[in-house]
Amino acid sequence: MSWTMAEVRELKVNRYMVIDDEPCKIVEMTTSKPGKHGEAKARIVAIGVFDGQKRSVVYPVKHKVQVPMVDKRSAQVLAITGDEVQLMDMETYETFHVPIPDEYRDALEPGKEIQYLEALGRRKITRV
Repeated sequence: MSWTMAEVRELKVNRYMVIDDEPCKIVEMTTSKPGKHGEAKARIVAIGVFDGQKRSVVYPVKHKVQVPMVDKRSAQVLAITGDEVQLMDMETYETFHVPIPDEYRDALEPGKEIQYLEALGRRKITRV
């Protein structure tokens, strides 16, 4: 289990939540006042960490949502094979393959240290 539960009222901008089984970073959040017979609602706009897709949801502020455990780590580039790069984690020495993002295609070379993000069992390079 790589996520926890939190109420919508506890969420903040630049934090993460799970929408449609995709970890997303919250970019905008607005709340409305409670009505005569209803309760306050929160409108959340978030962008998917791995797919970059914009998602919008509306929940009551007491609603519980999943918050992914986002782990930011560093790794060393071992080899570049086509559209993938083989990385070795600097703490656990685990090796794994990650697709190369277009913006880092020219900057990656063997022996270089990078930072990557891990959430819900998926990984993405964030900084070279």
